[in-house]
Amino acid sequence: MTFRLELFRLKDQPWGLFGWQGIIPTKAEKMASVCFDLMTTKLINMKEVFDRLDPAKFSEVMEDALLLTLDSIVNEVAMQYMPKVWSNLPREVKDEVVVAMNIESEQFLTAFMDDVKENIDDILDIKQMTVSACVREKKLVNKIFQECGEKEFVFIRQSGLYFGFLFGLIQMGVFFVYDAVWVLPVFGFLVGWATNWLALKVIFRPLNPHKFGPITIHGIFLKRQQEVSETFARVNCVEILHTKAIWETILNGPLSQNFFAMLRAHSIVFTEKLVGGMKPFAVTALGSGQFSEMKEEIARKIADSLPAMMPHSYQYTTEALDMENTIRVKMSALSYPEFEGVLHPAFEEDEILLIFVGGVLGLCAGAIQTVML
Repeated sequence: MTFRLELFRLKDQPWGLFGWQGIIPTKAEKMASVCFDLMTTKLINMKEVFDRLDPAKFSEVMEDALLLTLDSIVNEVAMQYMPKVWSNLPREVKDEVVVAMNIESEQFLTAFMDDVKENIDDILDIKQMTVSACVREKKLVNKIFQECGEKEFVFIRQSGLYFGFLFGLIQMGVFFVYDAVWVLPVFGFLVGWATNWLALKVIFRPLNPHKFGPITIHGIFLKRQQEVSETFARVNCVEILHTKAIWETILNGPLSQNFFAMLRAHSIVFTEKLVGGMKPFAVTALGSGQFSEMKEEIARKIADSLPAMMPHSYQYTTEALDMENTIRVKMSALSYPEFEGVLHPAFEEDEILLIFVGGVLGLCAGAIQTVML
């Protein structure tokens, strides 16, 4: 009932006219928002993370792809604006353009990535990216909670047997003394309610460990902080916070206009330097007006082409950002109250529904017992 996906439900509610949707997928947007809001304030700072990128190294891994693209763009635009002049241009002059490409392309990418690092918060909304991914693919929210709380969900299932048996003994004793028709259904509701309530409390309470002689009492989820931190970091970085998703959000997300404005500004400066050697004969052949148009066209094509080259940087970017290790280490170092606050608040308000459902199921079981007796 927590995870199952069904259709035809009421908005923001797990039940509906034709079925039930798991509580977690029903609240996917809200849970993801709470969870990742805490994550971005407690676990990761995108400015600090992107500061790990070395612009020179980034330029190096992108160099081959950029040079091939630049060669194609310059040749295409030159043939478009001055085909005869470009075709008859001495080899030495064209070689000068190629040399300029080699020199300026590295400076272009280095300066551009310095700007990206400095203004990452203006071009990437990490919370919007993560929440959108979870709303779009609700199974991601399920996966995060299922894998991080795998042992706790096993405990909840098993606790129904342990706690239910103990509370059931009390129920049986009362029924032997007073066998009114309402006793089993009412006690069934109380047993179901108390069983689920106690199981959920044991998972997250007490927040801090308490020693009683050789025995230490501590919330079973909190005792697994190191293990959960590793799982949480792995699942998030494999499914949501991976390099491809980050770049796709930068390129297509709500702040993409800032990124492309930045890219265009750097492309114009780069083009000015790139075609500087062509200016004397190009202005003579085209006039200053058309030469300016040609520069604009080259700059536009460079800005349009660069995003398609980004996959060449994925491996280096993943290694440099080191997101998984960062989240794992930061999460492992949280205090127990802070650690609980990363995951528990996301579904805390719906615990009462889980407890109530346990009570209803207990009531039904009690009613069936009454009929059978």
